[in-house]
Amino acid sequence: MEALASVLNKKYKLASSENFDEVMKALGVGWMTRKVGGTVNPVIELTENDGTYTLTSQSTFKNTATVFKIGEEFEEETPDGRKVKSIITQEGNKLTHVQKGEKETTIVREFTPEEVKMVITVDDIVSTRIYKAV
Repeated sequence: MEALASVLNKKYKLASSENFDEVMKALGVGWMTRKVGGTVNPVIELTENDGTYTLTSQSTFKNTATVFKIGEEFEEETPDGRKVKSIITQEGNKLTHVQKGEKETTIVREFTPEEVKMVITVDDIVSTRIYKAV
């Protein structure tokens, strides 16, 4: 978990987003939620306590916290209210988050001290979101 040590407890704010509306549409997210979700610039933070990680996302629209242990499946409610089974694995400074529900979603977050690159894939649709350290 050392690869993540330099990025723990750092806040990152959304700086750019490509194709996010298309991903939300593929997941069946309603028009109003997509419109609001597409306009906010959340701040994310990864923290760790005794091997349990918490990934928080705070915005004017919604605050969420995903609590997980690397490699252990857990139940999750997504920000748009879907219930999924998730697992997050780690490879170096990358966390791969797979959500299995009606549709499978893969979210790869690559952490550096300067930014987090988040790539979301649903079906064959890919969204890239870049968060910059604040």
